[in-house]
Amino acid sequence: MAASENQEGIIQYVPFMSFVHPSFWHSLTEMKLDVDKLNENTKQIWGRFTYRSSIGAVFEVDGTSFNKVPENEQLYTNIKGTIMNKNTIEEFKSIDKAALLNSVGKELWASLQDKSWISKPSSLLKFIILSFADLKKFHYYYWFAFPAPSQPTVYVKNKSANITTQFDTNQIAQITQSYKSLELEQKCFFAIVKNNDTIQLKTLSDLLDTKDGLQKDVDVSSTYFVFNDPSSGDNPGWPLRLFLAALLEHCPSLVGSEIKVIGLRCSATGGVENSHSFTVVVPKDVKAVDAAGWVGWERNDKGNFGPKLANMSSSLDPVILADTASDLNIKLMKWRLVPDIDVDVMKSTKCLLLGAGTLGCHVARDLLAWGFRHITFIDNGKVSYSNPTRQVLFSFQDCLNGGKKKAEAAADGLKNILPTAVSKGIAAHIPMPGHPVGESLKEETINNIKIITEAIADHDVIFLLLDTREARWLPTLLAAHYGKIVINAALGFDSYLVMRHGIAGSPPEESPSVGTAFISGNSLGCYFCNDVTAPGNSLKDRTLDQQCTVTRPGVAAIAGALAVEILVGLLQHPLRINAPAVYNLNSDTEDVPPEMQGVLGPIPHSIRGFLHSYQTVAPTCAKFKQCIACSETVINKYKEEGITFLLDVFNSGNYLEEVTGLNELHLSAEMTDILTLSDEDED
Repeated sequence: MAASENQEGIIQYVPFMSFVHPSFWHSLTEMKLDVDKLNENTKQIWGRFTYRSSIGAVFEVDGTSFNKVPENEQLYTNIKGTIMNKNTIEEFKSIDKAALLNSVGKELWASLQDKSWISKPSSLLKFIILSFADLKKFHYYYWFAFPAPSQPTVYVKNKSANITTQFDTNQIAQITQSYKSLELEQKCFFAIVKNNDTIQLKTLSDLLDTKDGLQKDVDVSSTYFVFNDPSSGDNPGWPLRLFLAALLEHCPSLVGSEIKVIGLRCSATGGVENSHSFTVVVPKDVKAVDAAGWVGWERNDKGNFGPKLANMSSSLDPVILADTASDLNIKLMKWRLVPDIDVDVMKSTKCLLLGAGTLGCHVARDLLAWGFRHITFIDNGKVSYSNPTRQVLFSFQDCLNGGKKKAEAAADGLKNILPTAVSKGIAAHIPMPGHPVGESLKEETINNIKIITEAIADHDVIFLLLDTREARWLPTLLAAHYGKIVINAALGFDSYLVMRHGIAGSPPEESPSVGTAFISGNSLGCYFCNDVTAPGNSLKDRTLDQQCTVTRPGVAAIAGALAVEILVGLLQHPLRINAPAVYNLNSDTEDVPPEMQGVLGPIPHSIRGFLHSYQTVAPTCAKFKQCIACSETVINKYKEEGITFLLDVFNSGNYLEEVTGLNELHLSAEMTDILTLSDEDED
């Protein structure tokens, strides 16, 4: 019988419909930001399909598609594919789609010439995703292709029929059981041989000669070629197109004949009773695959050949969106500008901000921008009507009903900006030297000391952002005792000081000679190392303007930003808190040896700025052996006496000078002045 007779028509394959789970876009976003960056190389991914009676030939990808090994789910067929994610929308649009598909198709076909598909039938199927991810808007442009040759053209005889017309109930049950026992790699394409009432499932390796054609004992008239069919209609699914092309290429004897085909459609229970049988008629003048072009680009929702758009900004959890997008700036830095930057160290570093005023608010906002997520505030004040215009975490609502507590309001303000921030506020008063503690305040003071001590011990970085000099003494001592990173910022009317403290417990070096280029991190001085007097009550007998920190509005913003930048530079330095500070640091850092620099450059000890002249200097100073806050003497005294020592300091403005020997230093200086004056008189 001629191939052109009794033909129903050219076979119509049911194309795949892609379905992309939201988790796929999450994984692609993470991969692009953290791994691929500017790399546009193709990446291997996995997709899968199964038969569904209600929705047709759906091909799925999800968050697990990027796994090296596919997730094996019952009744699903896993297919290996590639994704080509472009850096710009212009590249995505301009690429020659037909040429791309042809090149991929030819590579696929060339790889099948080694006949490996016979032992691994699933390798016949491939897919491509061409994509562009707009990570600012969470818009994902994508286009699926399922490469298949346009030839050979074959025909289907009569209409498809249910498998029950070819096999009885027992045979169908036998097929179901045998199919379940097949290895995963063989379930995509195989064969059923029917001899009278006996049924036998054979792999393609059993059926085909690895060199050429069918095995000698194969009877085509009793053999059904089987493929996993995702189609739910009368026409066969797309996988048959590749299967027939490979079969006819490998078995020239099938040309001009009829081939029995079964589209295996497994129900949710694993039964195959929904499967369909087809009789495929192969014409004698069939064209070879090599002479054909390749097809397979998916149609979009409008029925045209074109890409699709996934707008995930409306369907993803807005909290997740905010958290992902908030790190975009830092990850983009890592792509091209600072590839060695450690993004994760910021996320895991716990910051304690002592002071939730103008400085505290600015520092907290900058910490968020750098990717810090653990931020705690300590402040005993309340939000007043004068605060929100300068203190950027507060609003008018925070001032009502007597004002919310600043620490709590600041923490709430941070979480309103970024809900995934881990932030809390602690209302506590910081006891200060020279501010006597009477019996009535003793219990409250001891409780505040315990709260502050526990908070400093639980955090990695301590920011001193307080109004007065004496308020910085206790946290400086405690942070030195626990070996914490300390970043200090202090404001004047039009000037500021930002500095990092050295490490307590390390012996201070002698004052360096003129030729010394740097001071090691363990020998840097603290905020009090330049003073030779103990802090006293600086608020006593002061007017309102003298009690408040009155500054030009820009000073706090500048100082807060620099405080955070020093911390980030420190965390990105291989020596961390031990990072050295270079003398005479200026804009030309080329003279600074590489070992002195971190990923973000050299890190100063301190920065002093003067807004009236728009000048900045970066002085460096060593530890002072008789420092009233970080010296060995003071720390040992605290270790030995604890709260008793602290109460003595609070009750007496001169106690620290006695402990550290500053009194003797003062007397020595006065005696020198007297002797010098006497000499001048004699002259």
